[in-house]
Amino acid sequence: MSTARDVSLNEDVTEAAAMRTVVLASADAELRQRLRTSLTGLRWQVREASGGAEAMAQLEDSRSEALLVDSWLPDLEVGEFATVIRMLYPSMELLRVDGGVDGGARSPRRNELLHALREAQNAPLNDTASWMAAPEVVPAAGNALRVPARTLSSLRKDIGPEAGDDEARLDSARQALSVMLGKKKEPARAAVQKESMLPEMIGASEPMRELTRLIRLVAPRSTTVLIEGETGTGKEVVARALHRLSERVGKPFAVLNCAAIPEALLEAELFGHTRGAFTGAVQSRTGRIEAAHGGTLFLDEIGEMPMALQAKMLRFLECGELQRVGDNETMRVDVRVIAATHQPLEKLASSIGVERTFRLDLYHRLAVFPVEVPALRERMEDLGLLAEHFLEKMGQEMPRKRLTGEAIATLHEHNWPGNVRELMHVLERGAILSGDKMEIGAEEIRFRRATRG
Repeated sequence: MSTARDVSLNEDVTEAAAMRTVVLASADAELRQRLRTSLTGLRWQVREASGGAEAMAQLEDSRSEALLVDSWLPDLEVGEFATVIRMLYPSMELLRVDGGVDGGARSPRRNELLHALREAQNAPLNDTASWMAAPEVVPAAGNALRVPARTLSSLRKDIGPEAGDDEARLDSARQALSVMLGKKKEPARAAVQKESMLPEMIGASEPMRELTRLIRLVAPRSTTVLIEGETGTGKEVVARALHRLSERVGKPFAVLNCAAIPEALLEAELFGHTRGAFTGAVQSRTGRIEAAHGGTLFLDEIGEMPMALQAKMLRFLECGELQRVGDNETMRVDVRVIAATHQPLEKLASSIGVERTFRLDLYHRLAVFPVEVPALRERMEDLGLLAEHFLEKMGQEMPRKRLTGEAIATLHEHNWPGNVRELMHVLERGAILSGDKMEIGAEEIRFRRATRG
């Protein structure tokens, strides 16, 4: 005959059986709190982690049915982290906080997880920019070091006997682990301060943090900025960030690519012209400088500007006055100038014994505050974040795809002469070549022969 104590024990066992465990990995403490509230109400046991290393330690300590991971982690690259998790825990469902499915087995209670994610995303935020902020809680050093340094034998044991003979899969797991653990950020470096983050700047490497610091320092001023960097590094992105953070943000941001306009028309395009100033000028036209009044003028590829026009540009920078082509009157314009180039302007301006292609006085006037955008090969630890960003962006027009471990390793082996722009094109090409598959494999990662590193 059952006693009251037996009944109570049976109820506790039933209740415990009804509870499923989910690990939540996110650096956003507010998001974790909203998700925990929603999931607890659905009878889930929630184990929180503020980073990837801590999440792996939580998975080691518990049998979890699902893992929810944010689109950015402070200590590990999300794409590589997800790849390893899928290999080590194939029976566990892996979901992204934005609602996407990253693989693994389907949980019988997936709908509950998706419902909790929708509730958390739709809940009002105390800080509308929290999604782009750095972590408020940084993983403790002890937790960060608990990531198991797995040997081949232990990895084989975790993946299971059915995968033990699949050397390709094991190699993939080893490569992914090597990339992830080898590039693991130290806790002190992972603690990127909230005020240093910019939504335009994808990456948390030291060069990108220094670039962000310089942008924040000079943006509030009207100082002329010269952005230097290789083709494809994102110089216009930096220029737009400077404008957005300045007091001129409510005014125009005018762009002129000096290499894209014929030399004969460039002066009129920049300074404007009056009716009849030259053949074809049937009406007066406002130039880019005048159109940017009160705002910012971005001169891309300034190194391509003809020498004759450089003298007029220097005059404008010195006195703030311009004269339309065909007009005798001058006008004052309040414009902040930001220029960009992939050429070594200082070397071109100070060359001795060869024909100079750039004025030294104009160079010094433009380079009041020089900013250098790092090449991708100088910040390879950001490659995973950039790949996730571009895949997420492409997922708005086609099914969201992910990279296999072999594909990640292939990306890390490339020298990236075309920088971030090349990475974006390689991923788009890979997404197309993969067809209906939800994964982009190494065979779909193809580089143009002319740019192979």
